[in-house]
Amino acid sequence: MAEESKVMARIAGVEIPDNKRVDIGLTYIYGIGRSNVVQLMAKAAVEGSKRVKDISEEEVGRLQKALDSFTVEGDLRQEVAGNIRRLEETGTYRGLRHRRGLPVRGQRTRSNARTKRGKRKTIGTVKKEEK
Repeated sequence: MAEESKVMARIAGVEIPDNKRVDIGLTYIYGIGRSNVVQLMAKAAVEGSKRVKDISEEEVGRLQKALDSFTVEGDLRQEVAGNIRRLEETGTYRGLRHRRGLPVRGQRTRSNARTKRGKRKTIGTVKKEEK
């Protein structure tokens, strides 16, 4: 019962689950996807097939140091929000689409985009009065 309870690895302010592979666990960080993980693992010289619970403190430190070259988490969220705000303020078409909550990247909205446009509202089905 004198088992050592190791805390989950905390990298860039994100708790990475112990039972995941390191390369999969790193994708829990906002701004790090599968393609970035490959670069990150090479830069930190950490084996991606290891489980998070099996990596040493030194390897965690190397991963954190390698992450400094990426824009992640709060900084990235702030940058994205700033870009959207700039588009809205300049009055671009994309900015107007963001403001209205509609698809921005040219998707059709006539027949699809239900999640963005909301529940269907039927128009023009009023019956004429009978004489």
